[in-house]
Amino acid sequence: MSHPSLFGAAYSVYVRIVRLTLVEKHVPYRLVEIDVFAPDGAPADYAARHPFKRIPAFEHEGFQLYETGAIARYVEEAFPGPALLPKEVRTRARVQQIIGIIDNYAYRSMIWGVFMECVRAPARGRAGDEKKIASSLLVAETCLGALEDLAAPHGPALLGTELTLADLYVAPMMRYFTMAKEGADLLRARPRLTNWWLSMQQRPSMVQTRSPLE
Repeated sequence: MSHPSLFGAAYSVYVRIVRLTLVEKHVPYRLVEIDVFAPDGAPADYAARHPFKRIPAFEHEGFQLYETGAIARYVEEAFPGPALLPKEVRTRARVQQIIGIIDNYAYRSMIWGVFMECVRAPARGRAGDEKKIASSLLVAETCLGALEDLAAPHGPALLGTELTLADLYVAPMMRYFTMAKEGADLLRARPRLTNWWLSMQQRPSMVQTRSPLE
């Protein structure tokens, strides 16, 4: 079986979700850097892999795929290795619920509203948009509260003892979010998430997929 190729930028949280999935499944892969935020955008031929020119895209033995959820699910089902989706139906539903929280609410607020405005804007020599930061922190606080309620009281993984795709979706967002003091302060008030995050940061997969923006 040939190694899959992943197309995207190492700084992207969604590319990192797939990279974490591949590493946790012990799947060797090739990362092909595609920077959609480069001055000229993505290469013209990238549209053949992703018609919306977003990242990531994926190829394995001629099979092309895009959308993070589809790629992560494919890696989970196509390769041997530790299972990242629980067999028990209710726990599996929780995994999907957490993924939905990340996709629909957390990404926009925690990354674009907090990380980009509190961390990246000053790094680029401009002040963050205070109004955007304030509104994003309100949404992020709701997201953290929801995740705290769903998190297991004990165990290194978000839902207990076994790592799932839920952990791999939340971790890249949490890494950037807590680089902002405002984000780190909000997390500190939630003991279950705090303990999970302390454990998650030590995983070899997190070290191997470290973002160049960290």
